[in-house]
Amino acid sequence: MAEPIIQLINLTKKYGDYTAVNKLNLTVNKGEIFGLLGPNGAGKSTSILMMLGLTEPTSGEVRVCGIDSTSHPIDVKTKVGYLPEDVGFYDDRTGPENLVYTAQLNGIPLKTARAKAKELMERVGLARQMDKKTGKYSKGMRQRLGLADVLIKDPEVIILDEPTSGIDPKGVQEFLKLIVELRDEHQISVLFSSHNLHQVQQVCDRVGIFVEGKLLAEGDIQGLSKQLFTHGMYLIELSIEKSSLPKDVEHDENWLRKILEPLEGVEKIVKVNEHFQVECASDISPGISKQIVECGLGLNHLTRKEYGLDAIYNRYFEGGNSHV
Repeated sequence: MAEPIIQLINLTKKYGDYTAVNKLNLTVNKGEIFGLLGPNGAGKSTSILMMLGLTEPTSGEVRVCGIDSTSHPIDVKTKVGYLPEDVGFYDDRTGPENLVYTAQLNGIPLKTARAKAKELMERVGLARQMDKKTGKYSKGMRQRLGLADVLIKDPEVIILDEPTSGIDPKGVQEFLKLIVELRDEHQISVLFSSHNLHQVQQVCDRVGIFVEGKLLAEGDIQGLSKQLFTHGMYLIELSIEKSSLPKDVEHDENWLRKILEPLEGVEKIVKVNEHFQVECASDISPGISKQIVECGLGLNHLTRKEYGLDAIYNRYFEGGNSHV
């Protein structure tokens, strides 16, 4: 059974008449990368500030690592590493010097801090920048150092708020790879807040779509895709080589339905241009392929169609709250 590491229960934050976060219910499990996805101004950063105990909710509860962030914010900070979009360092100090300073603020002895700082500089790909002042670091280098900075205290959770903003494509890929390694090798839980769909889809186990202070949907990509586009069904797309068809056969849905009649779970067949889309209760791709080949027909292609995060995201915006 999954162990919750972040729990938000009816979490609400109001500024006067403006509601920044509206009755947010969310659970992030231990050892997963959860993507909080939404446009700028959706309430993602405000939610993160409440998780960190940096601002108090108007109502609701927030627990991180089993600790109430509102009543015990200092305790939460010992468990959580936070990397904002713009990381602040002492520009006249080197990377390791900045890391050692953070370590000592967290009660780590100097000798241990120095050894750990060196190890982390190497882990995040800054081994050649040991002696360089951080004022001369590029944006990508500063974000890497920021990741080392949150790791120096061995957090159980890392919260990343738009961490790849302003980094070149190569740097982004390397940064995302590091995040996955932290989950896989150290079982660190990650909350990745971003408006970049492609990056979220690359690394996140589950996502939550956050718009105007509300969580409209959450789940893995496959589950959201089925929920929105195929009504909980699997969607198999295929095309058949026309030259393999008997001359007197009408290449339509009824013809294909007769061929697939022996298979259980076929709910609906639709022809789209030269392709067929088969909705079924389970993934019967092997059975469909077998039936078509045994009928002496040529199979051009067969694939289980899934919609990506961009299609899911756009569908929620098209439908607004009707998908909640």
